[in-house]
Amino acid sequence: MEQLPSLIADLALILITAGVVAILFRRLRQPLVLGYIVAGFLVGPHMPWTPTVADSQSISTWANIGVIFLMFSLGLEFSFKKILKMGSAPIIAACCVMACMFGVGNMVGHAFGWGATDSMFLGGMLAMSSTTIIYKALADLGMNRQKFAAEVLSVLVLEDILGILLMVVLSAVAVSRHFEGLQLAASFVKLAFFLILWFVVGMFVVPLFLRRAGRWLNGETLLIVSIGMCFFLVVYADQVGYSSAFGAFMMGSILAETLEAESIERVTAPVKDLFGAIFFVSVGMMVDPQILSIYWLPITIIIVSVVVGQAVFGTMSFLLSGQPLRVSLQCGFSLGQIGEFAFIIASMGVQLGVTSEYLYPVVVAVSIITTFLTPYMIRAADPVYRSFEQWLPHKFMQRVNAEREAPRFETPKTDTPVSARKLWQQLLTFLAVQVAIYSVLSTAVGSILVAVFRPIARSIHGIWDNGVLIFLAVALLSPFLRAIVVRKNNTSSARQLRQLGPVHRRIVYALFWVRYFIASGFVFLVLEYLSPLPWVVHVILAVVSVFVIIRLRVIKYVSIRMERTFMHNLRLRDFQAQASTPSYARRLLSYNLHTASVQVPAGSTWAGHRLSELNFGHDLGITIAAVERGAERINIPDGQTVVFPGDSLLVISDDEGLARFSALAEASANASQLATHHPLLLRRIHLVNHPSLVGKALGESALRETYQCTVVGFESEGGALDSPSASRVLQRSDTLWLVGEEEDLRKLQGEK
Repeated sequence: MEQLPSLIADLALILITAGVVAILFRRLRQPLVLGYIVAGFLVGPHMPWTPTVADSQSISTWANIGVIFLMFSLGLEFSFKKILKMGSAPIIAACCVMACMFGVGNMVGHAFGWGATDSMFLGGMLAMSSTTIIYKALADLGMNRQKFAAEVLSVLVLEDILGILLMVVLSAVAVSRHFEGLQLAASFVKLAFFLILWFVVGMFVVPLFLRRAGRWLNGETLLIVSIGMCFFLVVYADQVGYSSAFGAFMMGSILAETLEAESIERVTAPVKDLFGAIFFVSVGMMVDPQILSIYWLPITIIIVSVVVGQAVFGTMSFLLSGQPLRVSLQCGFSLGQIGEFAFIIASMGVQLGVTSEYLYPVVVAVSIITTFLTPYMIRAADPVYRSFEQWLPHKFMQRVNAEREAPRFETPKTDTPVSARKLWQQLLTFLAVQVAIYSVLSTAVGSILVAVFRPIARSIHGIWDNGVLIFLAVALLSPFLRAIVVRKNNTSSARQLRQLGPVHRRIVYALFWVRYFIASGFVFLVLEYLSPLPWVVHVILAVVSVFVIIRLRVIKYVSIRMERTFMHNLRLRDFQAQASTPSYARRLLSYNLHTASVQVPAGSTWAGHRLSELNFGHDLGITIAAVERGAERINIPDGQTVVFPGDSLLVISDDEGLARFSALAEASANASQLATHHPLLLRRIHLVNHPSLVGKALGESALRETYQCTVVGFESEGGALDSPSASRVLQRSDTLWLVGEEEDLRKLQGEK
């Protein structure tokens, strides 16, 4: 008999241990992430009293797949458009707190005499809090619908995307062992290039593909297709020098903008949970008690640095972003831990071989302890705020509690009129985005064409043959080159600027010629690689080619159609959700009110009652703004609107009112379950004991109306069960089988 591979035996050990520990942690109301880490320690090589994983190398490979799925699912919950809609406040808070905590980690590492790379990676691990752990803690404490929770989650989303950038920079700097600013700038330029390329191409191709293949996409095929696209970008990211986690995140963020995003998230969730559990188990396997006993002092100092640093710098960062003191304290105290991103950065350092062996278990220990402290830190925010109210001057408290606008970075005042400055700001922003996107696309397409056509051009010697290759290359580049030169030339801001005077008009025309020569530069580079002619001829041909490109209508139509398809794909999900997004939600925040959607649980005692009967406004001080029922939406419902199970109620109130309403919704479901939990029983009765029923047709016996019981069948002499008929006359010798509740059946059996 063939021997079972060790990988299967290891997986059995890991999953059984993780399952048992996960159930225990679930019962103790602790994050499952900690349970998986504990399970990993139990099956790891440093635990002598339990069975140990035999092939840790294979488990490491599975753990890498777990990182891919974690980052993919994180991308599915992320949206580049959401970042743009958040405004400057979360961006300011996220950048400030990350910069401060990165500095704290770096300083702590150097204080213990650790190397520059270890200190830098420690700073990266301490810079980000755990989205998963914080969201779970807020939900367990019933605070996930409070105002500060939305602010915290906005910052956490930004920390995730900034964490991706930080991972790229850390890996580039650690491998090259150089810290020059020029190299870092080149890394950022390269990163920006691939971010734009992947997102733009992905948003053009992926939604189009999913729409065309929609009729053949069920749960199974959608799972395979989405995971296949994820691993495609994972492999491509690795080929161009980036981490696999970065590629997985980018594909997730692309799919997050499609109509199928929620379905993809649902079908991939079990796979993500499986491999994510294996990843966290592998993290626990690296916990070495001997190392922890040696490095107990750094662990203690790092824990204090995380808790105190996030509480202080987090609060200051939210204050700087314009939040009042109470909200800032709640937000800052919520961030006092590190989680899955720290593990990912630590594992990246181990894979690259640039960090010391002790750093990984030290960070794991810090994460475990700070995660346990998270609920207590969140609860401590209000007592700290009340202490400030007692000790700080009243005028100062009024000033820091007033909700302020986030600081705006305005351009210095000049002699130019304000309207002209705004017009220039609009035009330059449009042109910068337009030129950057289409330059990236032109560079990518041009590089591919040169790589394909250059060997062909070298193998042939005829000028006409080379001319055909050059013509094909320029033709494929032409829609992008035309967009660089012509797009945004006739916008309202450009027209108004041309009418303001000769100076503005000349600058607008100068910008046109700058873009003209940028487009000509791409054609020139293609000619330089593929044509044997002198460079002077290439310059002339490039300028003439761009002139022809911007004059041809067919290229104009192709360019416009491509851009419209991209914008349609990008906005499609927003169009679908636009009807359900209240426009007043942000305005309510200035009055300490906000909106939340609360679902009516199945079996709730509210079901079947009118809003006037439930009287939420009088009892709880909340307002029902809308009722969502499937595809139907009832805006501003009146008192006669009936509540059904599964309805989503859009509620307006303050934090306390929303918390009371959510608790009442859950209590209504529990009360309903207690009130209606009466099991049905099957009983056999002989009509010889019930003479009052004999001689009546079954339909006239009133068994259902009188006893709330229903007849299942008639037992024949052979023991078979005959189907009941309403016209069948009940005989003295009949034996009936009935279904009903125990009390009703007992009542029926008790009557003779």
